[in-house]
Amino acid sequence: MNSRLDRTPIGWIARALRTPGRERRTLVQTAKATFAAVASWLLATQVIGLPQPFLAPYAAVFLVESTVYRSLYGWVQQVGAVATGVVLAALATLVIPEQTVVLAVVLFAGLLIGSWYRFGSSGVWAGVTGMLLITYGNAGNSELLGDRLLETALGAAIGLAVNMLIVPPLYGERLAVAGDRLAAKMAGLLEDTAELVRTDEPEAEIEDWLRSIRDVRSMAREAEEADRMTREGRFLNLRRRSRHTGLRHDRPLRALRGLWPPVEQLVNSVRTASQGREPFRYPWPQARDALAELLLEFATAIRSAGTPGTTLDLDRCRELLDQVEDHLVSSDRGVTATLGLGAMALPARRLLQQLDDG
Repeated sequence: MNSRLDRTPIGWIARALRTPGRERRTLVQTAKATFAAVASWLLATQVIGLPQPFLAPYAAVFLVESTVYRSLYGWVQQVGAVATGVVLAALATLVIPEQTVVLAVVLFAGLLIGSWYRFGSSGVWAGVTGMLLITYGNAGNSELLGDRLLETALGAAIGLAVNMLIVPPLYGERLAVAGDRLAAKMAGLLEDTAELVRTDEPEAEIEDWLRSIRDVRSMAREAEEADRMTREGRFLNLRRRSRHTGLRHDRPLRALRGLWPPVEQLVNSVRTASQGREPFRYPWPQARDALAELLLEFATAIRSAGTPGTTLDLDRCRELLDQVEDHLVSSDRGVTATLGLGAMALPARRLLQQLDDG
């Protein structure tokens, strides 16, 4: 019953009010955008007295961005794009007498100029603003053109101010969630790899194992995106000292992201050796047992690395890695099996160094 309710709009709102996260952030940003649009409309109509200032609430809504930095940058982009459209409409109206031709020229030129990467997603409004002014018959009225510029700047400024001053968005909880998921999934992958290493028929569970590799790779990209978004969210943010900034999770997540490349190399080397193709063959049982135990210790260390403030004890990892490398240098099991073990030992050494550095 409760699980079905959670999937309804009422359940979504209850979750937004109860738990910090994406739902609450969406609810807050929606309320802020609504407030900014209404405020800009009232200011433009009731205080300044602009006639039909439709661009003011539009600009305000779209300037309540996902971060304060994007709101500021978006303000510059939007005002610049609208100003371009206004100038194009005014110039074309002075030079070309036929309205249809003016519309075609302004729309083409505006969309072309608006495609400049500096305008970002606001670039389309260089052409659209010019089109609206011409079709409404305002392009030849310099006073109305000035009003369009003023209302756009006003609405964008209100949107920027609302996003900057009223609960500016932060994404610290994304760091904690991304770190927990990445640590658990990466540790689970190493545990599965340890089981794979111990078996004499490694192909049996290969499909599930390969799926786990793809899952961890995807989570590593998600962690990188969470880190980037969180850092951007702190920039120019008045709440940057809040507990919601996720600062305590910065170092663990950065360490986990650094662990993924050697982990990926290690599991891929196991995959290559398990296929039994020359010159990399599967190692002998004693070496595999030592390597499997090492992988389990790595999994335990990675789970700890994802917890803020944890000091890692890597002595057992070092001891087991020494055993693996002893098997490697003292091997009399043939070149191909030795090469297979060596292909696994090298990323294992890199993983240990990364854990030490983290």
